[in-house]
Amino acid sequence: MRESFDRELQRLEAEIIRMGSEVEEHLTQVTAAFVERDAVTARRMIAADEAINERRIQVGLDALTLIATQQPMARDLRLIAAIMEIVGELERIHDYIKGIGKISLNIGPTPVLPTIAAHMPEMAETAREMLHLSLKAFAERDKELALRVPAMDDKVDFLFNHLYADVVAYVMENPLGTTHANSLEWALHNLERSADRTINICEWVVYMVTGVYREMSMGEYESPPAA
Repeated sequence: MRESFDRELQRLEAEIIRMGSEVEEHLTQVTAAFVERDAVTARRMIAADEAINERRIQVGLDALTLIATQQPMARDLRLIAAIMEIVGELERIHDYIKGIGKISLNIGPTPVLPTIAAHMPEMAETAREMLHLSLKAFAERDKELALRVPAMDDKVDFLFNHLYADVVAYVMENPLGTTHANSLEWALHNLERSADRTINICEWVVYMVTGVYREMSMGEYESPPAA
């Protein structure tokens, strides 16, 4: 019975890693599509969200089945709780990816601002790296790594604030471009929120390892992990 339980837990963990890897890739792909006005890729990212949603539901149902049928001990319950919360965060991050794809299609062929074209991919890559490291911390039960990852959000926030200022300046110079500017700002917001969701994953990794849950504040953590 325990062997069967362990195999099912391992399967759910592996599904979290597979799903997370796809979300990682889609973060950078949808951003490149947004910058390059690639409607084909934007549509593909939107379509991919349905499968992500279905997988999130299935993982949650399978986790609940384990609780109901296997009477897991406290340590196992923490892992199952982390799996359920992390898969939810991955699904929400992909909602932001879908949102960027939809915004890209709504903008049409209109080019994005040059500064957004130059720096939004860097913002996406930082968010992707944060997600990658948070999943690594989950897979390796690495509390220290999970505690260090949130500091990387400072770079994402810096880039967001810088690009948001450029969008505001664009509106000041081009009052008729307000709708376009709002679309740009919303896409940047979605990317920034994706990084914030990754911090939630780190919080659940720490809970999984220690049994203590608390929200993470950027100022409390060390420098970002080495590349």
